[in-house]
Amino acid sequence: MLTNTEILNDIAKIVEDVMGVDSAEVTGEKSFVDDLDVDSLSMVEITVQVEDRFAVRIPDDQVAELRTVGDAVSFVANHR
Repeated sequence: MLTNTEILNDIAKIVEDVMGVDSAEVTGEKSFVDDLDVDSLSMVEITVQVEDRFAVRIPDDQVAELRTVGDAVSFVANHR
C-alpha cells in the first residue's frame, strides 16, 4: 500500500511531465489553478495519468473538486 507521501511524489512527477513545473515545487498545499497554472486541458491530462498510475477512476464531476494537489492525493488514497 502506498503512503500519502509516495502518492504525492508520483502526482508531483505527473505534474512535472505535463506542466514542466519542478516536482520539488509540487506540494500538497499547491492549488492546481492558482499556484501551478493548470488549465482545464492540462487537468484532463493530469487526471488521465493519475487514473492510469493508480488504477482509480476519477468521475468528471469530482475532477472539479480537486483544487489542490493534496485533494488529489486524498482522492487516490481513499479510492484505491
